[in-house]
Amino acid sequence: MTFIKKTLASSIAIAAAAALAATTAQAEISDGEVRIGYLADMSGTYRDLAGPGGLEALRMAIEDFGGSVNGAPIQVYSADDRNSADVGANTVREWVDTRNVDMVAGMVASSVTIAVTNVLKENDKLGIISGSAASSITNEHCSPNHIHWVYDTYPLANGTAKAIVDQGGDTWFMLTADYAFGHALEGDVTRVVEESGGEVVGGVRHPFPTDDFSSYILQAQGSGAKIIGLANAGADTVNAISTAAQFGVVEAGQQLAGLLVFLNDVHAMGLETTQGLLLTTGWYWDMDEEAREWSERYYERMNRMPTMVQAGIYSSTMHYLQAVEATGTDDTATVREYMMEQPINDFFARNGRLREDGRMIHDMYLAEVKSPEASTGEWDLYEILATIPAEEAYRPLSESQCDLVQN
Repeated sequence: MTFIKKTLASSIAIAAAAALAATTAQAEISDGEVRIGYLADMSGTYRDLAGPGGLEALRMAIEDFGGSVNGAPIQVYSADDRNSADVGANTVREWVDTRNVDMVAGMVASSVTIAVTNVLKENDKLGIISGSAASSITNEHCSPNHIHWVYDTYPLANGTAKAIVDQGGDTWFMLTADYAFGHALEGDVTRVVEESGGEVVGGVRHPFPTDDFSSYILQAQGSGAKIIGLANAGADTVNAISTAAQFGVVEAGQQLAGLLVFLNDVHAMGLETTQGLLLTTGWYWDMDEEAREWSERYYERMNRMPTMVQAGIYSSTMHYLQAVEATGTDDTATVREYMMEQPINDFFARNGRLREDGRMIHDMYLAEVKSPEASTGEWDLYEILATIPAEEAYRPLSESQCDLVQN
């Protein structure tokens, strides 16, 4: 009887301690809720790249996590930034001021991202960027208030441009979207081409977004360059490739290099148009069993396979929630520090880790678009040719302009 009483008393004490710990942890989560804002282009050029599918991936992560953190419910807000820096910044400012949002996810157009991260820094909130490509986001625009998760222009240039120059494509004409992302990609590609022994013989910048690429493709044809590098993304890339096909660019002996091509782009254009295209990607739905398992669950909800950005949104959201759970707080500095300390190896990232500049580095992949004959299904689009190790893929910290890096 004495033993039973002692055991019962001990059990009650343990339960009380656990309840107290949970209450304390929840008390350190501001407003008793973890509040996440999802900001992306939901209706325009980048809709299929991130858009509603990225929001669904974020919701999948929250559901898989259990819907709450240490008893605190997870609240999600979402908005269409319309690819406008002003709209994006004003939306996030409203979220912070009136809803006390803790973390902002998504973010695609780099001009929007840079404006939003300034708002986050001013208010000491956290941003996890999955859609933007500009490498400047964790270089000259780095801050202790944001993390860049999926990819950037540096590994895209290192992977695709170097491979093409090595195969003999040594003269380039750059067709560039005229904003921060396009400029960064053009700069990184130019560096890689020249370091690899090639030459950029000309270029033109087009407004973002653009429907009519006729004059730009004619200029590219007139340059005589072997390679026309497309430093754009989304609908702009699709329109440029479609126009090039109409003008017989490939038949005339030039080759297109899609420097930022996504799964949804290849699917939209079809394998007849895109077969043989070399590209660099941070992830592919059919790359291994883990990726396939998650992608099939996503497909059941969205009736399409996910892009690397949508997969990255899930991965980064899960890593964030794990950090909030482990630290018992949604304080930006505390959560970011914990996230940096934890290695990242999940269905999305291999050999992943967060550096002090906010860049999440992980293995990248050189892929080739399959021919229609080689494809076994609607979404069987890529063959992975090579793995680019994380430490080789991204800009080395020795070249960083980020003031968070101790050189």
